Amino acid sequence: MFEQVKMAPPDAILGLTEAFKNDTRPGKINLGVGVYKTAQNETPVLECVKRAGERVVQAETTKSYLPIPGAPEYGCYVREMLFGADSEIVQNERAVTAHTPGGTAALRVAGDLIKKSFPDASIWLSSPTWANHNGVFSAAGIETESYPYYDAANKCLALDDMMAALAQVPAGDVVLFHACCHNPTGMDPNAEQWKAIAGLAAERGFLPFVDFAYQGFGKGLEEDAAGLRAFCRAGCELIVSSSFSKNFGLYKERVGALTILADSADAAARVFSQMKRCIRRNYSNPPAHGGALVTTVLGDPELRALWEGEVKEMRDRINGMRKLFVDTLKAKGVEQDFSFITTQRGMFSFSGLNKDQVGTLREKHAIYIVGSGRINVAGMTPGNMDVLCEAIAEVL
Repeated sequence: MFEQVKMAPPDAILGLTEAFKNDTRPGKINLGVGVYKTAQNETPVLECVKRAGERVVQAETTKSYLPIPGAPEYGCYVREMLFGADSEIVQNERAVTAHTPGGTAALRVAGDLIKKSFPDASIWLSSPTWANHNGVFSAAGIETESYPYYDAANKCLALDDMMAALAQVPAGDVVLFHACCHNPTGMDPNAEQWKAIAGLAAERGFLPFVDFAYQGFGKGLEEDAAGLRAFCRAGCELIVSSSFSKNFGLYKERVGALTILADSADAAARVFSQMKRCIRRNYSNPPAHGGALVTTVLGDPELRALWEGEVKEMRDRINGMRKLFVDTLKAKGVEQDFSFITTQRGMFSFSGLNKDQVGTLREKHAIYIVGSGRINVAGMTPGNMDVLCEAIAEVL
């Protein structure tokens, strides 16, 4: 039977990483995959995670399964991170959370839940969006639509076009938003724009779905939740997928969450029952270790303070690389204005490089960038900046 199976094309991003690994040229640079790097070009284990790991191992007494939605205390901390510990949502138990294997599993479980509960609903994705969004929701059997998001010519948010498109979304459909650090553009709405978007959602009656993968990498842990919280008005309904891969550096631990916000605790409990059925038929229950690390850090004031400092350090380094990148390009004689890079947030930016330029950078200079021109700013270092900018100056 397997003789009939055809070779699948490589994943656009993970396949790029594989090609990078196989490249034997010295000085190669990977700005493709979304992984944070230090100035020494390493993906670190955070100090708070190391300390928490020692405690988790010492305290562990069993390797028995977790419940289907994971440990209850993990869900509590997730909701506090999303909505704030003093939120009426938390106090009135209007939200429920399942620990998922990464943010991707949260998206897929949500897709299964949407398809089961609202079989005729479509999901609307920003254009552009994370490459895997279309694949995940299509695999769940959901029709996908798109709405304008980024004005490539002016390097800014296409707000008017976006609002006009969202005003046509049918009631009962689902619209996915990036809470902060939009992937791949790095361009986020401001507070007033989020307020207008949330008002339109309430007016139109579509269901907002917020993908929150980079909390703390934009402006700050609390500041980055502003977009999400703009939707959190009385009686609102909301889906949230979130991840600790980036802000805890727990990439290979796969620590994510799916949170559903309903207009009452009773409705939330009913949705939770269906969510657990979807999980049971998918991966049954989540892995324990990564969630225990997060719970340990967030539950200890000393470790939490250390973590918040480490998140700030990562955020500051990324923002520093944005400025250095723009300044270095200018110093290399590039006349094109790249100042928009400093207005974007998070690990990613749309560089404006076209497919041919990206191909030349890879073939001639061993610089790996996604074909769309999306660059991972966190892959830049003071040590590779000159080489990178010289190469970009050459292909422009």
